[in-house]
Amino acid sequence: MADITGDADLRRRSLRPLRRLLPYIGQYRKLVIGAILSLTVAAATTLALPIAVRRMIDHGFSTSDSGFIASYFIMLVGMAALLAAASAGRYYFVITLGERVVANIRRDVFSHVTTLSPAFFDSAQSGEIVSRLAADTTQVKSAVGATASVALRNLILGLGAVAMMVVTSPKLSGLVIAAIPIIVLPLMAFGRSVRRKSRQAQDTLADATAYASEQIGAVRTLQAFTNEKLVTGRFAGAVEAAFQAARASILARSLLTFFAIFTIFASVVAVLWFGSRDVLAGTLSPGTLGQFLLYAVFAAGALGALSEVWGELAQAAGAAERLTEILAERPAIQAPADPKPLPATASGAIRFDDVSFSYPARPDRAAVHALSFDVKPGETVAIVGPSGAGKSTVFSLILRFYDPETGRILIDGVDARAADPAAIRERVAIVPQDVTIFAASVADNIGFGRPGAGKAEIEAAARDALADEFIVKLDKGYDSQVGERGVTLSGGQRQRVAIARAILRDAPILLLDEATSALDAESETLVQKALERLMRGRTTIVIAHRLATVLKADRILVMDGGRIVEEGTHQSLVARGGIYARLAKLQFETGASAFRGAAE
Repeated sequence: MADITGDADLRRRSLRPLRRLLPYIGQYRKLVIGAILSLTVAAATTLALPIAVRRMIDHGFSTSDSGFIASYFIMLVGMAALLAAASAGRYYFVITLGERVVANIRRDVFSHVTTLSPAFFDSAQSGEIVSRLAADTTQVKSAVGATASVALRNLILGLGAVAMMVVTSPKLSGLVIAAIPIIVLPLMAFGRSVRRKSRQAQDTLADATAYASEQIGAVRTLQAFTNEKLVTGRFAGAVEAAFQAARASILARSLLTFFAIFTIFASVVAVLWFGSRDVLAGTLSPGTLGQFLLYAVFAAGALGALSEVWGELAQAAGAAERLTEILAERPAIQAPADPKPLPATASGAIRFDDVSFSYPARPDRAAVHALSFDVKPGETVAIVGPSGAGKSTVFSLILRFYDPETGRILIDGVDARAADPAAIRERVAIVPQDVTIFAASVADNIGFGRPGAGKAEIEAAARDALADEFIVKLDKGYDSQVGERGVTLSGGQRQRVAIARAILRDAPILLLDEATSALDAESETLVQKALERLMRGRTTIVIAHRLATVLKADRILVMDGGRIVEEGTHQSLVARGGIYARLAKLQFETGASAFRGAAE
């Protein structure tokens, strides 16, 4: 994501990020029109009050006409009722608009995040993204709702008051208008400082949120290593940094408010002094001075409110900027303008043709280099090799999470680059080593493999995965909640849920990433049986560190340093005496020794 920009750039943009909200606001014209009408009526009613005051002073009090004064007070009560109704309407329309706009922004940002390529998440923290979805959208809601309403109200009121001041006394209004640049220009300078500090405060808070999210997600590991004090101290430091940044923003806004209120009301006092001299000289009536003074107070109050609102809008602009940064991100992997369709009948053929690839985070180190191999439809191919050999990268490239730098990957004879990534992924099911289980019901987790699947289909997939036997024993069966990351399930149970999910997907290509590596012997036997059912009739690629899981593979590819260094069956590779033979000897001898030790 983009870092905090330089001061010069911030000066150029000011509140410009808020413009990105206009398309969202424009979708709800009725609410906007209702808000503007309410604001206009409220402002017009407020601006009419000084005229009534002037007429009472100049006519009612001077002639001691109590009936005239009473009628004006009755009229003022009516104006108050109209002002109250307009203010209530303004609140309803504006707050509703703010809630609606922010709901849409949250929806769009989340929807956009789900389309970004894995390369984006290689560097972005999920907690920081969640902070933008939560805290930043709340800031924007405040801007679109109450803050924008107050700003617009005071802008209308301020401009109207200045216009009426000119009508009431051109001479006195000239003094006020001459003072406006002296007041407004420093306000703008302060506003830029507030926006910069607000952005810093939001960024530091997002960092703290990201750290907290990561640690809460790994709370068992945290407690197992008794690192509560360590992470608490680090989070306290992050929170303190966020507080210091927020305090700097608050201090800037406080100085902005002080300067605005002092200079504005000092100018009102100066105008009153000049006006009182005109009243004594007989060139200005007391009622006219009162009317002008009220308009001056309205204008001063509007400018003072605008100074406070400016700080809030600057804060919201920083939040909008952070949200638009996410919306501006473009997926590294996108469907071409005219994607080539995959064959209607999927066979599951895979071909790597001289493929080389480096991860964006490590461009100087090739994950795979000049990689070429074919997997025939229905064939089971195992990939083995030491850690870092490039095995998992093969899966990422098949799923088109990344595109190769050179070479081609063909799925059913079609170059993956020419196809829609979604079309490719629809033909692939994966059972990863680190299974993702959502904080939902068992049925929802299995149904994630094919949205819209019926209950009977989900239960059939669970039976094929040998998961039904433990699911029916849960408190609510398939409706049982499994907790965040499936904490209420064992490792073997989570694996079988993942296998059921893959069975339900019913894709022609199956990717198994060390699906039994972390299981005990009994669980491994059950999972292996489920996997054998899943593999029937599918093109299967298996990544395995435990070589016992690949003995039944049609072929074994041995990778090292991003290349295929050996290829064959288990027997032929053992006879060759290469890397695979060494790995096999090490694992099988170690396993036999462990078995003998347990027996003794």
